[in-house]
Amino acid sequence: MSKHMITAEVASQSHITEDIYSLVLKAHEIAEEAVPGQFVSLYPKDSSRLLPRPISLCEINRNKGTLRLVYRVVGEGTKEFAGYRSGDTVRVMGPLGNGFTLNAENPILMGGGIGIPPMLELAKAFAEKGVSRKHLHVVLGYRDVAFLAEEFKKIATLHITSDSGAVGMKGNVVDCVREENIVGDMIYACGPTPMLRAIKRYAYENDLPAQLSLEERMACGIGACLACVCKTAEVDEHFKVNTRRVCKDGPVFYAEEVEF
Repeated sequence: MSKHMITAEVASQSHITEDIYSLVLKAHEIAEEAVPGQFVSLYPKDSSRLLPRPISLCEINRNKGTLRLVYRVVGEGTKEFAGYRSGDTVRVMGPLGNGFTLNAENPILMGGGIGIPPMLELAKAFAEKGVSRKHLHVVLGYRDVAFLAEEFKKIATLHITSDSGAVGMKGNVVDCVREENIVGDMIYACGPTPMLRAIKRYAYENDLPAQLSLEERMACGIGACLACVCKTAEVDEHFKVNTRRVCKDGPVFYAEEVEF
């Protein structure tokens, strides 16, 4: 799969909640090839910020040639993106990384924080494959305010949790799976490292395969700078070390491949 460097036009931008924004880009070349779990790198216009910002794909619309990016404003780069309006342009590289493998009949999708958006495109892909709402479970962990929940409800059986109990049940996504006795044949997850660590442990204890999408601070996005390496169980054949590049070799790995 090739990657493209393009100048994309902003189709729309909306403020979802708090510091979460939804950006839709016209990017035919990337949308044509992208799959769930991949990401793109957006380049700020401000020349003082040289590094691109990696953002996961929330939705891919091949018919319209658009990408939807749902992101949190955390620094000056994403703050710039939040100011974009319809008709503005931005340099984009993608699709990047390796996505999820849709090899489950009864999948459990688990997302936490800004790891929630990529679960939406994955859920849509399973629904398009014919997986019914009854057999498509989505478990989402929020800080205190839910977002994208209504969109998930249209295609999946949704379970919501939060640490404070402000939305959904009080606890984390693994607590929810246990308490509601959610069963499936594969876990798909994206979120902060502590969450993924807990999911890996749960998957191991229950003899469940799991695909984990790692959130790491990336720089180049193409595997050249080695800024986003993660520890792995096996030795990398190229570098002869127990590490893999999240942006190039991931961001999706099987749980047994990575160590936290």
